[in-house]
Amino acid sequence: MTFRSDKGSDRNNTFLKLSGRIQAQGLKELEVQLEDTGPDIVLDLEHVTLVDVAVIRFLVRLEQAGVELRHCPRFVDAWMALERK
Repeated sequence: MTFRSDKGSDRNNTFLKLSGRIQAQGLKELEVQLEDTGPDIVLDLEHVTLVDVAVIRFLVRLEQAGVELRHCPRFVDAWMALERK
C-alpha cells in the first residue's frame, strides 16, 4: 500500500484523511476502509500526491454517491472535472 489513511470523527461525520500515492491496486483497501465507516464519511485528500485514472473515476463515483471530498489538490479537482464531462 502506497497511501496512508487516518480515521477520525466529530459529532456528525467520520473523516478519512488520505496521504501519499493512491493507485488502482490500492482501491480495494480503500473500499474496505470506507465500508467500515458510517454513512456520513468525509474524505480529506489534502496530502494526496499522486493518483491514477482508476482513482479519479472512483472519487467521482463517491462524490456522486454523496461522499464529501475535502481539500482536494488542484490536479485532482481538475482531473475529476474532466472525467465528469
